Order: sequence, then structure tokens, then C-alpha cells
Amino acid sequence: MQPSRPLPRRLARQSLVVLGIALAAGAASAQTATEAELARKLDQLAAELAAVKAQLAQIQKERAAAPVAAAAASSPAAPTAAAPPSTAVAVAAPAPAASSEPATVLSAYGEINYNRPTRASENTQADIRRFVLGYQHRFNEKTKVVTELEVEHAVSSSEDPGEVEVEQAYVERQFTPTWAARAGLFLIPAGLLNENHEPTAYYGVERNFVETAIIPSTWREGGLQIVGSFDNGLTAQFGVTTSFDLTKWDATSTEGRESPLGSIHQEMALAKARHLAVFGALNWRGVPGLLLGGSLFTGNATHAQAVVQSRVTLWDLHARWTPGRWDLSGLYSRGTISNTDALNAPLVGNTTLIPKSFDGWYLQGAYKVWSSEDYALSPFLRWEQFNTARSYADLGPGLTPDAAATERVITFGANLQITPQIVVKADYQRFRENKDLNRVDLGLGWSF
Repeated sequence: MQPSRPLPRRLARQSLVVLGIALAAGAASAQTATEAELARKLDQLAAELAAVKAQLAQIQKERAAAPVAAAAASSPAAPTAAAPPSTAVAVAAPAPAASSEPATVLSAYGEINYNRPTRASENTQADIRRFVLGYQHRFNEKTKVVTELEVEHAVSSSEDPGEVEVEQAYVERQFTPTWAARAGLFLIPAGLLNENHEPTAYYGVERNFVETAIIPSTWREGGLQIVGSFDNGLTAQFGVTTSFDLTKWDATSTEGRESPLGSIHQEMALAKARHLAVFGALNWRGVPGLLLGGSLFTGNATHAQAVVQSRVTLWDLHARWTPGRWDLSGLYSRGTISNTDALNAPLVGNTTLIPKSFDGWYLQGAYKVWSSEDYALSPFLRWEQFNTARSYADLGPGLTPDAAATERVITFGANLQITPQIVVKADYQRFRENKDLNRVDLGLGWSF
């Protein structure tokens, strides 16, 4: 935009000439013309002056509009930046053609936890459980890239317990207002927690057991995903991805008993891909405050490297209802692994054999008892049951392991929201089977 300049000198000179001619004519006519002739000349002078004023007004108007037009011409159309992928519902939506928001958006979340067992206080721990940095960048109104990098337990090295991992890394392309595609490493749309797992998004210091022991949150696979978002509130997600790897099963460790699928997930780290998996998920939000949904994942998990082929299948049904100050939710999930009799035969005598089935469910209720400005206090209660070895395939008399006992856990506590992006948590967890795990938890979390 050029700086403002005085009105054109040529126009000013023309105005003075017109005035001078008119005055000179008026002076000459005063001696010889009649009063009518003088009046006529004065009318003509007035008309000429009005034309000059109109021209000046038009020039001023054009100059005032010039900065706005120049700014619009110099700024490319920028799409509206989407919310961080771990806090938004997994619904692809096209961005507006132009926006004042930046094309690149940074995001992060983290949680610091304190766990004190009531029967073994010597095992009390404080931990930076997770610290995640992410970014989204829109190349245009239809295409973006989403990434997240996570550090667990503060320090990662060959001598420390921490991990550094890529949690998400995918490109999304919006083809129509309804349909979009994602390619890369993304979260599997299973349950209520896996795609929305930031500490500000769930109740309690620790994530619930059903969606960590049965559904191995945070669970991601590499592949291609199609997302459809419909006007009636239905979201459909389906695709082809990498699968689990049963050749990783360690029968000498207890890791498989803690989470069967968590012990054999690949996270796209040199992932075996001889066999792929398919998945699908439906979620309906057609009534305000209500979510109903379910998911299914199934795929071969031996990759032609075992004596038999074995399929892993996991499904869930879930619901969430938020009427007024209430927040109510429930979920059931079940997993199966086929042909485990042949896989377990050479493993007999070890600590942890491969289960044939595993499942779990929970019910949870929370109520916002107090809020003021950004503050909000929400006590909650959760009852859950889960079994990571519900059954084993028959290996013959004396060889088939007994099914594991179903663990029952009741968790009650409260979330104190400091702002919508910061939460302080406290809870108590009581275990029915293994009472040595009873504990008090404190937590601090943030997400933006």
C-alpha cells in the first residue's frame, strides 16, 4: 500500500482556472450585461463547482478502499486450523476458504502423577507419565498433516525406563464435505479413550483398566483410513492397517497377563506387515449430549512366521450421555486370538501362555457440583471388571492353564478444572482380587 498523497495538483489548478474565468467573466458582465445574464453565469459557475466537489469525493472514496483491497490481494486464503488431534472428535471437516488463523498450529499435553499404595507405601512413586508435543499444518483448505511426539517417564535411555515414540504421523485429505482419507500412523477408533486420551478428557488420575488392559490405549497402527461425517450425526471410520505381532509374545514375562494386545502391538516400528488388518467404527451423535458407538478390528498376527496362522479380533460397544451437569458413560470390550492351542504347545510350563479370550466393562458417573469462572469441580465414581485371560484353548489334561480371576476395581475421586486446559485430580482405587494394589492417586494434567 502506497502512503497517502495530497489531491492531484492538476485538479486543483483546474479548479482555480474555472474560478478565475468565472470571476473574470462575472466582472466583465457587470458593466455590460443585464442582471439576468449575470445570474445565468453564476448558475453555470455553481454547477461547475459541484462537479469538481463530486470528483474530489470520488477520489477520496477510492483511496479509502485501496488499503483493504491491497491487504486482501496480498494475503493467501488460509484454512481454519483444526483442534489438536488427541482432543478433537475424529471427524474430518473441511476448513473455510479463508481464515485469520495460522496454517500451522502447535499442540501439547502432559501429566504428572503420584501413586501411593495403601498397603505398601514403600512402593510410592511420582512420575512424569507423559509429555507430548504435536503440530498440525494445513497445506491448503483440503490437506493437512498431523504429528505427535511422546516422551514417557521423563527420561529415555538404555538404562532408564522412559520411551520416546511417534504417537501420530498422518496426512489427511478432504475430498468432499462428507468424506476424507488419512494415510500414515494414526489412532485406531476404538472405545471412548483411545482417540481422546488427554488428561483433561477423562476422569481419574490413571486411565481406566478396560481401555488399557483390554483395548491397549494409546493404540495406533499404520495404514489407510476413510472417514465419513454425515449431517444426521453419524461418523463412519474404516480402513486397512498393520496388525499385531504374536511372534513377540514373551511367555516368561507377566506383560501379556497385564495386557495381551499391549504386549504384542507394533506401533509401526519396523512393523511386520506380511498380513494386514481391517477395522471399522461407527459413532452417532444425533441427539445433543448423547454418543452411541462401537468398533471392530481383526487381522492375522503371525505374518507367516509361526506354525499356524492366528487371527486377533477386538470389538467394543460404548455410550456416553451428558445431560446437564451429569456425565455418564459405559463400555464393554472383548478380544479373541485364534489357534492358540498350537501356539501354546511349545510354551507349556512358562509363566504366561497366550489366552484364547479376554474382556472387560465399566460404568462411570460424574457430576459437576460447583463451577465459577474457569473453575469446575466434578466428583466421579467408576466400577469396572476386566479379565486378561478369560479362557485358554484346550491343551490336554494338566496342561491347560486355569482362566485368570476377574479383577474388580472401584475408583472414586474428583477432577478440579483450573481452566478448560488444566486439571488437578485425586482418587482412591480399591481392588477386589489383589488388595495389595489399593492406592491413593494425585495428578496434574494439561492440554492445549
